[in-house]
Amino acid sequence: MSESLYASCAEVLSVCQVTKDDLSALLDPLTGFAPRLRQLCRDQIEEWERAASSDVSQAELEALRMEANTWGLLQALMPARKTEPQAYPHPRTLLAQNPFTPTSTLAQAIMHASPLLSELVIVREWLHDTASPPQYPEATTGYWKFTKYNAMQTLRSGAAPREGLVAELDPDAVNKGNGRTLAADDAGYEKALAQALYSFVRAGRLDEAVEICRKAHQPWRAASIRGSLLFQWRAIANEQREEDGTEDQDDAEGWQGNRHRRLWKSTCARAALNSNLSDSERTLYAALAPSPQTFSVLKSACRTWEDHLWAQICILCEEKQSAEMIKMGGSFWEGGLATPQQVDLVAVEEGDVVEEEEWEKEATSALETLGKVTVEDGPPADNAFHVSQLAIILGRTHPLLETFAAGLRDGIYDPDSSEYPTMTRFFAHLCLFFQMIDISVPPMAVQVILEAYLQVLEAAGQRELIAMYAGALGDNAVERYAMFLTSLDLSAGVDERRVALMRAREHGLDIEQVAVVTAERTIEKAFESLPRLRGALPSIIALQPTPLDEEMLLLRSIEWTIFMDATYDTALEQATVILRYFLGAGRVGLARNLLEILPRELASIDEPEERATEYLHYRQFFNVWELLDRVVECQSLENANDDPYSQCLIDQAHESIVKILTSDWMLPDLGSNEGDRRWREMSRIRQIYIPELILRLHFMLYSSREHIPGNLKIALELANIVADSRYKLYDDFLHQDGRQLREYLGAVRQAVLTGLEDGGSDAFKVISS
Repeated sequence: MSESLYASCAEVLSVCQVTKDDLSALLDPLTGFAPRLRQLCRDQIEEWERAASSDVSQAELEALRMEANTWGLLQALMPARKTEPQAYPHPRTLLAQNPFTPTSTLAQAIMHASPLLSELVIVREWLHDTASPPQYPEATTGYWKFTKYNAMQTLRSGAAPREGLVAELDPDAVNKGNGRTLAADDAGYEKALAQALYSFVRAGRLDEAVEICRKAHQPWRAASIRGSLLFQWRAIANEQREEDGTEDQDDAEGWQGNRHRRLWKSTCARAALNSNLSDSERTLYAALAPSPQTFSVLKSACRTWEDHLWAQICILCEEKQSAEMIKMGGSFWEGGLATPQQVDLVAVEEGDVVEEEEWEKEATSALETLGKVTVEDGPPADNAFHVSQLAIILGRTHPLLETFAAGLRDGIYDPDSSEYPTMTRFFAHLCLFFQMIDISVPPMAVQVILEAYLQVLEAAGQRELIAMYAGALGDNAVERYAMFLTSLDLSAGVDERRVALMRAREHGLDIEQVAVVTAERTIEKAFESLPRLRGALPSIIALQPTPLDEEMLLLRSIEWTIFMDATYDTALEQATVILRYFLGAGRVGLARNLLEILPRELASIDEPEERATEYLHYRQFFNVWELLDRVVECQSLENANDDPYSQCLIDQAHESIVKILTSDWMLPDLGSNEGDRRWREMSRIRQIYIPELILRLHFMLYSSREHIPGNLKIALELANIVADSRYKLYDDFLHQDGRQLREYLGAVRQAVLTGLEDGGSDAFKVISS
């Protein structure tokens, strides 16, 4: 599907959401939600057809065309359902006031008195508008010119009529039962003409059908078609005139339509049932006067699902109007009473309610059969758009959405099919449209449908549209948009992430909550793939491998909560969790990278105290680690040991490490449970880094003894701190996979022996001197 169509639909949604409290604007026939989307579909169809792109399948084109038609149906029906209907007089009231009320006026009153009939008439008009373009017959220069030529030749020559060919030009000559036919060319034209006229009747273009008959030199056909028009005479009807008092052209010409339409209708029915007529003729008459008796004839001409729907609705409308007319005793123009009897209108209207309910049940039952009808051309009855159209007509939108959502959950629809994006886009916008015009929708179904469309948008790379549609998920909006932001993984840079997060505010989402949830989901996603902190302690001496994608994802998860000051508290909480993991896994470099991107303001957060203290310990640790790295760097330089700066760095490192060793660094709170994950992780960090710091400090002091003689003494004095029971540093050497105490004691022994190298046997001389 065209990427521009996604953006265009989102733009329509954005514009209409601004006027979501203005029902008249949403239902405007030109600028409302449904007509805008219908026009988008039509424009896209035209673009594809004009480009004749091989990338677009016929199924995609058909799906988009059906979507456009469905939006047209919604625009046709929803204003009638959502706006207060205008008050119209009851048909019996019209007859009581004027016995000579024309049948067209009565038919209008009958329609207004029945909400379902009014809607079916609207649907019939919609079916006319969406019908396939009618077929125009070939132009002709005269009436039955080939048959006429043969007849004239016979008259001039005095010979017997040609065998099997009609001898008269009577329109009914073929139907007199003598087996004679027209000339082959004329017979072919008659068939083509009847089929063309049917296509115009199917499209509701009766005036054009009449004009075609006149051009074909067959005015009697034109009269037959015009016979379907109801009798109208506005001069004698109790109808409102134009406000300026002027009469329209119809009034000036007097009455119009068929004064004997009942007789005309029965004649058409007999013609449709006449087996002597051609199939095309019978179909034409069945379409002009649809009825249950001629339904089988009309049905035989129905090839698409829309044709079947049109035939059924035409019969329902025609029969309802005829039944109501008969119930009122018929009008004067249809052979009814000139002076209707006085009746109790209240009692009549009460009876009408009961009859209306019964008729609605019958009509609904008849329309339900379209859900299983077999079609010859076009999409089948169970096509998603046909199901939708029928549900919209029957007012069953609630189960429609639930059924489609259930299909999405159960995997009935193939996400890889070409029609899937069109279907999900339609249903997503249908849900939003119903919400805007205050039509009840099932909340869970809406979430499933919108979720499916969000996945379509993600697959199409329409990242900038996610926030808008996620915002429509209500209580799940934050969670869903956070899910999308999480899916960005490492593909989006910091700036792109910031823009995507800020877009949430534009669509009414709580941006702080979105940031927090996104960070949480990202951390959870990373931890699902990363190994847990258990088992052997890592080596921090060995060369560190290249960071895994999961590690980088965990590292960058903190970005979501450091974009705004309001989420700094959460950022501090999440930063301590991530730092514990990286240090516990021996990934000192990643932990340092994380600390470097954290805002300085996090250090000023002092609540809760245990979290603030833990964060302080991390900063102390990396200050020491940096000092150790700088000492190593200076010592690698020539004559570095004589450099006062190097001596100063060693002194700073010694002081900082001793401060860590004597200050309960990374010791859990007294109230911590040994089974607590945080306690285990902090204990693991001490077991890794306390021995490492002690050994590094010892070797740093020991290796610098020649240039700083006092450092040997300081190195030996460090053993007193390690042995001090107040600090229990020796406990951190007990892990079997960590740096062992014997390793440190061996280093101390070497330092003692070095102290004895100057002579003498006093092992404590170095310390006491």
